[in-house]
Amino acid sequence: MTDQPHIMIVEARFYDDIADELVRGAIAELDAAGATHERFVVPGAFELPAAVKYAIRAMDFYSGRRRFDGYVALGCVIRGETTHYDVVCTETARAIQDLAVQYTLALGFGVLTVENREQAWARAAVRHKNKGGEAARACLDMLALKRQFRLYPR
Repeated sequence: MTDQPHIMIVEARFYDDIADELVRGAIAELDAAGATHERFVVPGAFELPAAVKYAIRAMDFYSGRRRFDGYVALGCVIRGETTHYDVVCTETARAIQDLAVQYTLALGFGVLTVENREQAWARAAVRHKNKGGEAARACLDMLALKRQFRLYPR
């Protein structure tokens, strides 16, 4: 077992500027903890669970061992004029949680669900709420918990 966890960061790029800030916070937190990471991009929040599932399924086709010790899902959904917002938020969160529970994943959920860009920036900004950093920290904390139950490494 290595002490240096390897983390998958999957980022929804629908709002590029907000995604950049979420990733900046996450990477700073992972670097401070000595974790390595790889970044993957999806178009929007709705695609985040599929990307995590692809990584999990890849172990079936290659080494039989998970490539990543933990996962950080980052994105932003801003309410619009239709109920599309509700569907995207609910289904993304549900699918991510289902993966975490089904596969005992250490997973940090950093998907902002907000009313407007101002709220998004207040939460994404590293110098304010730093939700990207919080998601990375949650992932690392869940890895520590997995170690307590001897579910680590991968």
